[in-house]
Amino acid sequence: MSELQRKAQMKGISSKLPPMPPKGPSSGSRSLSLRLGHPRKRDFSQLPWSDYFHSCQDVEVDKDNIFRVYRRGAEGPVVLFLHGGGLSSLSWAVLASLVTKSVRCQCLAMDFRGHGNTVTPNEHDLSASTLARDVGNVITALYGDENVPPIIMVGHSMGGAIAIHAAVQFLVPSLAGLIVIDVVEGTAMEALQGMQSFLRGRPKQFRSLEYAIEWAVKSGQIRNLESARVSMVGQLKRCSQECQTVSDQVPSCSASEAIAEEDEELENPKDASSPTQQQEEVSASTSVPYTWRVDLSKSETYWKGWFEGMSNLFLSCAVPKMLLIAGVDRLDKDLIVGQMQGKFWMQVLPQCGHCVHEDQPQKVADILASFLVRNKLAEAADEFVRPSPAC
Repeated sequence: MSELQRKAQMKGISSKLPPMPPKGPSSGSRSLSLRLGHPRKRDFSQLPWSDYFHSCQDVEVDKDNIFRVYRRGAEGPVVLFLHGGGLSSLSWAVLASLVTKSVRCQCLAMDFRGHGNTVTPNEHDLSASTLARDVGNVITALYGDENVPPIIMVGHSMGGAIAIHAAVQFLVPSLAGLIVIDVVEGTAMEALQGMQSFLRGRPKQFRSLEYAIEWAVKSGQIRNLESARVSMVGQLKRCSQECQTVSDQVPSCSASEAIAEEDEELENPKDASSPTQQQEEVSASTSVPYTWRVDLSKSETYWKGWFEGMSNLFLSCAVPKMLLIAGVDRLDKDLIVGQMQGKFWMQVLPQCGHCVHEDQPQKVADILASFLVRNKLAEAADEFVRPSPAC
């Protein structure tokens, strides 16, 4: 074969080969780093509450009982958010910022006693009657007995139960609507049997706030990173000296213990880390760790009182009502009958965890705005587009 024939043959083969990718940085470098075991970098730093609420206020019910209240908006009816057990008013931050873009309303979120930044002499009294009375006292302290604006109470989990108790006791005389999120009497009473086991399974301490946020997202407690970055700080407090003395017995949650995501591989914790990682570990080990703001395991005596008889109480409230749940399997018999009789609106948001309003804040905001507009409780803002199907 002549030299000319060999060149012609090689040219024919090369024309069938795919073009070579351009050299330099490309999207392939990210895939390569994942194959080599390098985790994606996600920002687990704290977001300030001021990005979502316009102001915060410490409301004095009396000289010893001071309740933290966050506010957004200055006109229209008041949407009062009541958080679940162990959470704080910051769990409503993202939702509140979205709701006020859709309807003209004010959003208030208060910390229950023993939670968040509320200060009371008896933080361990978490009975339904005490918490419901606190709600009424805060409303009175804010607005007095006259000229109270229409109030729509929105409660999640324990907060939903307390909203119902406050409604049936007429502690909020200007009540115009009631929305309960992911709490049903039958399901809640069954879940209480495994609550202590669930609480024992959580980390007791976190070496930093960033580790706490990472744990919340990757464990599935909060499935929305943005919401976790603003709300987790309300669930935690700095460890006291007594708490730190037992820190060696209770391991802190770290990135190596977190759950890897679908396209993310975590490095072997036994492998040698980089100098930067070593510095972070040393800094974290010498800082004051965080622990839970409230020890829910000590409030077990009140759990049954929160939820017992809640379904019939909810149905008896003579205001527009809505139940927002993560699955229809959570309904009990009384609510199924009541829903078929048209006594309340119901919306189901599947593929959410228990913190529905944090996992899917935009969808919950759309549903809440539609409820308010449909029942003529608030006026739609210019940006509001009612989702289909509307509630």
